[in-house]
Amino acid sequence: MNISLTIPLKSVAEEVLEGCIRGERVYQKRLYELYYGKMMSVCLRYAGNRDQAQDLLNEGFMKVFTNIHKYKPKHSLESWIRRIMINNAIDNYRKNKKHRNQQDIDHVYDYSENESVTSQLSAEEILKLVQKLPPAYRTAFNLYAIEGFTHREISEKLGISEGTSKSNLSKARGKLQKMVKDLGFRNE
Repeated sequence: MNISLTIPLKSVAEEVLEGCIRGERVYQKRLYELYYGKMMSVCLRYAGNRDQAQDLLNEGFMKVFTNIHKYKPKHSLESWIRRIMINNAIDNYRKNKKHRNQQDIDHVYDYSENESVTSQLSAEEILKLVQKLPPAYRTAFNLYAIEGFTHREISEKLGISEGTSKSNLSKARGKLQKMVKDLGFRNE
C-alpha cells in the first residue's frame, strides 16, 4: 500500500503577498508586474491622459505596499488593490476639485444610450473619449457607469450633492454622445 503525503505548496500569489508584507522589494516588484495591466486600465479611466494614469497607478501601488499588512484574504487581492486604485483616483479628484467647474442642477436630462454605436467602437477608442471628458464628468461617469456606485455614494465620496453627481453624469453622457457623433457614428 502506497501512502503519499502531499505538502501543500504556497501559490505564487501567497508567496508574493507574504514577501510584500515583509517589505521585500523583489516581491513588491512582482506584485506590481502581476497587476500592472489591470490596474493601469482602472487608472486610465479616471485620468485625462496616460501620464496622469501612470501617476495614479504609482501612487496607488505605494498605498498598496504601505497597507498590504491590512489585507484580509476574505476578498481577492485583485479586488482589494482595485479598490485602492479607485479610492486613490477619488482622492486625487477631491484634492484637485477646487480647480474644477461644477454646477448643481435640479433637473437632469436623460440621454438615451445606444449600444449599437458603442459596439462599433473599440475599447481603446471609448477610453480615449472618456479621457477627453472634464475631470468632474469623467469621475462621475466612471463611478456610476463602470463601478456601479449610486449617486448618493458618489456624492459622499466626492463631497458633492446628489444633484451634482446626476448632472455630471448626464453631461458626461451628452459629451460622449457628441464626440461619438463627431466621429461619424450615428444613433439609429
